[in-house]
Amino acid sequence: MRILLVGACALTLAGALVSGQSPASSPEREFLTRPRRLTVEGRRAGEGYWSKDGKKLTFQSEREPGNPFYQIYLMDMASGDVTRVSPGVGKTTCSFINPETNDILFASTHHDPTSKKQQDEEVAFRASGKERRYSWDYDPEMELYVRSAKTGAYRRLTNARGYDAEGSYSPDGQWIVFSSTRQAYDHTLSAAEAKQLEIDPSFFAEIYIMRADADGSGVKRLTNVTGYDGGPFFSPDGKRIIWRRFDEAGLIADVWTMNLDGSDQRQITNFGAMSWAPYIHPSGQYILFASNKQECDSRHFELYLMNVDGSGLEQVTKFGGFTSFPEFSPDGKTLVFVSDKDAKERYEFNIFTARWK
Repeated sequence: MRILLVGACALTLAGALVSGQSPASSPEREFLTRPRRLTVEGRRAGEGYWSKDGKKLTFQSEREPGNPFYQIYLMDMASGDVTRVSPGVGKTTCSFINPETNDILFASTHHDPTSKKQQDEEVAFRASGKERRYSWDYDPEMELYVRSAKTGAYRRLTNARGYDAEGSYSPDGQWIVFSSTRQAYDHTLSAAEAKQLEIDPSFFAEIYIMRADADGSGVKRLTNVTGYDGGPFFSPDGKRIIWRRFDEAGLIADVWTMNLDGSDQRQITNFGAMSWAPYIHPSGQYILFASNKQECDSRHFELYLMNVDGSGLEQVTKFGGFTSFPEFSPDGKTLVFVSDKDAKERYEFNIFTARWK
């Protein structure tokens, strides 16, 4: 996960108008009906992803007593019942449901012996009334785990120093694609690299793929470009990967796609803005993603739609504030997304659904 609260937008409002986007329009009425807020508990929630049958939704939320960090939960979409999936200790992020087994993939630091200490320190900091800008810390203790749908047992897939997270399954459940900063910890860093790691660990994040078997075998690195690469997902036919790539300064992000072996890397967006969190509609015809291209305000992200080849750009939402992390239900008829729409506190994010027109 990467919540974007710093950055720059190179497009002017005049440039946005030239591209055909009207600031006075309400584009969500053309695409969305019956918007509904799903999460009500906790300080914030994010990244909701569907089961193959569309009956369950896994997501992360800060709501555990004594633990101020995200934990992973599973919601029954018919009853609204919510159960915790992760152990409840440490930090977690980025869950995804195996489409064939219903096992749940997520990243966690619950094995870290300092987890409880970190929880207590964060609780004390928040109780003090102090406030910091919300950001993601890329904890190097983050590792990928799977929770069995049958037994509830946890299975650790990665065991490399560095942030291993942002994982998702292929449509057949046989492969996992994820982001990792492990290459920042597998050798002696130069002085410049060490300074960069201290300032921005995400700089070292690259995309990897591995088998979704018992021990996560066949790990292969797919990207090798300076700057953050993360948030990868498979295309509906399982033949390509879509992800977000940041420039070296972390000020501009774009949507990219590639083959499963890392070949044929194609840049889809090129707005000079923060364009990220892409997801392909089940039809395979178009992409939904978040961007701040409409206004030069790094905290203002809306959802945009374009064809898989990068043509036909349209704005989907105009809620104001932060809206991102879209995912379509397997039948393509419902959209789930994260937004601070109707938020009462700063950095309050919740999960919403809406019918996709």
